[in-house]
Amino acid sequence: MAGRINDEDVKAVRDAVPIDAVVSEYLQLRNAGGGNLKGLCPFHDEKSPSFQVSPSKGFFHCFGCQEGGDTITFVMKIDHLSFSEAVERLAGQAGITLRYEEGGYNPTHQRGERIRLVEAHKIAAQFYADQLESPEAEIGRKFLAERGFDQAAAAHFGVGYSPAGWDHLTRFLRGKGFSDKELTLSGLSQEGRRGPIDRFRGRLMWPIRDIGGEVVGFGARRLRDDDNGPKYLNTPETPIYKKSQVLYGIDLAKKEIAKSSRAVVVEGYTDVMACHLAGVPTAIATCGTAFGGDHIKILRRLLMDNGSARVIFTFDGDAAGQKAALRAFEDDQKFAAETYIAIAPDNMDPCELRLAKGDEAVADLVQPRTPLFEFALRQIVARYDLETPAGRASALDEAAPVVARIKNSASQHEVAVQLAGMLGILDTQFVVKRVAQLARWARDRGGKGPAPSRQQGPEVAAAPASFGGPALTLRNPVYATERELLKLALQHPQLVSPAFDAYGVDEFTAAPYAAVRQAILEAGGAESGLHDLHEYLVRVREAAPDDAVRAMVTELAVEAIHRKTVDEAYAGEQLVWVRRRAVDRRIRDVQGTLTRLGAGGDPSQLASVQNELWVLQQYGQSLREQGAAAL
Repeated sequence: MAGRINDEDVKAVRDAVPIDAVVSEYLQLRNAGGGNLKGLCPFHDEKSPSFQVSPSKGFFHCFGCQEGGDTITFVMKIDHLSFSEAVERLAGQAGITLRYEEGGYNPTHQRGERIRLVEAHKIAAQFYADQLESPEAEIGRKFLAERGFDQAAAAHFGVGYSPAGWDHLTRFLRGKGFSDKELTLSGLSQEGRRGPIDRFRGRLMWPIRDIGGEVVGFGARRLRDDDNGPKYLNTPETPIYKKSQVLYGIDLAKKEIAKSSRAVVVEGYTDVMACHLAGVPTAIATCGTAFGGDHIKILRRLLMDNGSARVIFTFDGDAAGQKAALRAFEDDQKFAAETYIAIAPDNMDPCELRLAKGDEAVADLVQPRTPLFEFALRQIVARYDLETPAGRASALDEAAPVVARIKNSASQHEVAVQLAGMLGILDTQFVVKRVAQLARWARDRGGKGPAPSRQQGPEVAAAPASFGGPALTLRNPVYATERELLKLALQHPQLVSPAFDAYGVDEFTAAPYAAVRQAILEAGGAESGLHDLHEYLVRVREAAPDDAVRAMVTELAVEAIHRKTVDEAYAGEQLVWVRRRAVDRRIRDVQGTLTRLGAGGDPSQLASVQNELWVLQQYGQSLREQGAAAL
């Protein structure tokens, strides 16, 4: 077992891989001001971006769910890796050779499970790609050529071929040091009568990559008539492959999806290839499952839920395609993006359309035309005889609840009017009122109040659960100033040092802020951050006693400071205000002590307390008159 990774190497990995570059692999980031970037949080559902990244500090923080940390933490959380697995992955991207404290570096040492399984898939993908050039794979090359895909297209998408023998890949991966247990766990092999055999044999192979670009599974297409298996055989559920959480082609399409705020959802691997080659680089597909909630989460992070975003579904015009479209419409309201459907003439899929009519026909197909809700309603209405009052009433009974699910009231009203036109009901207001009534009943049954008008942001910062107590509302000037000073101490330690390090933990009245002050103290003080800000922030996070304090540290390290010009004068103001309030509190305490001692108290003790009160009052006066010069 490889030992602990050398601390210098961990630091080198943190420094070498910019956090914004890593996060951008998973979600779209936009300018948030103050040098920060923002996007939709990948760790919880939200409608407006509260997830912020600070490239200069190397940290991220979500003001909604309180997740935060550095580049390594992000990779650990997003891909469910251990610390060492995350470091190893980032080191591989940066070309850094890691050293281990026990036994030195040895690439054959057992590493984390996910790292091993991903590595096995990477090697398998190259193995299959190489096999596509073999004489046996002629049938696979012919299949691709008949669908308009040449050798360059196959190489671009990593298409390969699995030999028809029982254990070609299994033996190859054994030779690379993988155990039978790992091969079975990965889904690349399966148990045979005499041990593991290849799961995929004699098939055309498409590597399925996650949003980070790593191969996590395969889709295998039957080629021979004597193959009794299904037409398409996918990797089974494994520790690294969940079919409901992957989209084929997302690694190639993600940048263009984020750039254009547009995604095209097709039904198969060859459809993705056809679209990309026809100039539609935003095409993606599900992998053997219906388009669902987890797929929506992936797309929403890339589309950033802006109102101009478009998601276009292409389905076959047959009954199965119509059913798939209706399933997609059930999740339509989870998108802020507008959703559309595109059905090719003669029910051709994009691959067939490209062969029959060329690239331009494919590009034209996916131009948004028919809103998905309109398609869904037309499918419902088409099942009834609208020539009769009973038919119109029955169609309304089925269609009205669909319209009532539309969350935007303005859109709901407009679609209700359209529904009245589809049904041929002249009394439009009757349909509008019916839909509104159903929507109201649905809300009442749900038992939930109206959604907040806007996402709660840093103006109201909830105290982490471990601290308890009421929310830290920043309308309280005491809390606001303490927060601002801690942000300065974390983000610009040079502006508050050395004065800040003389501040006691008790000068911060909010428990979360006092805990952060303590963490800064244990990390060596703000002055220790003058040489290497990122390393200083890492030490402060490590000094935090629990996840709640760690989250607060990251939040304060990322949150924008409430002043365009952040300089010594502004920092001095915050230092003075926190100290003045601390002095005022101490004066009140001492005055209370004097009252308790009364005239009959011990003279020496009374004199000592009176002297302390005089010193505090003089100090408070100096702070008011001289400002930061009195600190």
